[in-house]
Amino acid sequence: MDIKKKPVLAQCPDYSPEHAAAAMEQVIENTIGLNWVKPGMRIGLKLNLCTARKPEAAATTHPVLVSTLARMLVERGADVVIGDSPGEPFTQTVLNFVYAQTGIKECEQTGAKLNMDFRHGEVSFPEGVSVKRFEYCTWLSECDAIINFSKLKAHGLMGMTAAVKNLYGVIPGTVKSEYHFMHRDPADFANLLVDLNEYVRPVLCICDAVEIMEGNGPTQGTARHLGLLLAGASSYELDRLCAQILDVRESEIPYLMAAQNRGLLAAEADPEYARMAAPYRLKDFERSGATGSWFLPDPRDKLGKKILKKALYLVMRSRPEADKSCIACGHCVKGCPANAIEIRKGIAVIDRKKCVRCFCCQEFCPAGAMKVKRSLVAKIASR
Repeated sequence: MDIKKKPVLAQCPDYSPEHAAAAMEQVIENTIGLNWVKPGMRIGLKLNLCTARKPEAAATTHPVLVSTLARMLVERGADVVIGDSPGEPFTQTVLNFVYAQTGIKECEQTGAKLNMDFRHGEVSFPEGVSVKRFEYCTWLSECDAIINFSKLKAHGLMGMTAAVKNLYGVIPGTVKSEYHFMHRDPADFANLLVDLNEYVRPVLCICDAVEIMEGNGPTQGTARHLGLLLAGASSYELDRLCAQILDVRESEIPYLMAAQNRGLLAAEADPEYARMAAPYRLKDFERSGATGSWFLPDPRDKLGKKILKKALYLVMRSRPEADKSCIACGHCVKGCPANAIEIRKGIAVIDRKKCVRCFCCQEFCPAGAMKVKRSLVAKIASR
């Protein structure tokens, strides 16, 4: 593998400006450097701003790291635009609130701009497997280069979210829920994520793993200190290293398996990854449930194996479920693309026949009451 394709990591003990600068300079120098940045170049920083939560919640890319990177780029004469599209309506009111709550508003002090362009349109991607055309945020189309700046977290549907899953945010606002409904099969959705990564082709991927999220991720889990900043030219390779650090098998991350099946990721990780991950590996990382990938279809499968995989999917799939902390706010009812949820006797109830297991309700529940329930078989198999 080309050395520049390999991800790198640097210790970043906290979010102090001094430690952030040292870690950022180290990972950039050891990947692609900044000699490619030219004066007047428009560079988009695509963050993870999935919800309006404070930085200490570990749900979003931290503003100190974003400011550090933005300042480095601005000093080289770049026109830096920072943004994302949360799962809420893609409007100025929503984005202003998200920028303020997540602390990203502070990044304007570096000379960078916050995205205020809410246009989007359909783009063509004939090479796609799950999508040949899709809705895409216009502000990203107008950038000369995109840096994918993600956050490392547990994820209910895909097992883990970092660089690859972060690019789902290029689809605007509530349109994401529609795509979840259209691509309800986990293998189909995993290939959709790979399609988006192949279309966007970020020049660099960076992952904030100083404070990560475990448990009921990606928005209502628990912050946990890891103290790392990761970067790489390949989103798939970067996430492969993240999986090793979290001690999660690649076979339980559908989008990594999809990338392997498409020849975009080697079947086996470079042995160097295990050495890099070893000092930081979290053997007790609390997951948000995972779909598992043993059942993902492969064009080479014979009929018997296809049947077996389907059976595994039925017994291993996770599902969302509200617990007693539900406040009956109705947020999940409005956001469910399948119209599978209603409030009964003060609690959200899901119609299992309609549920497509997109986990939008779990991701955006303001009370954190919607949890991912893993099947007993899945729990036993992942031990």
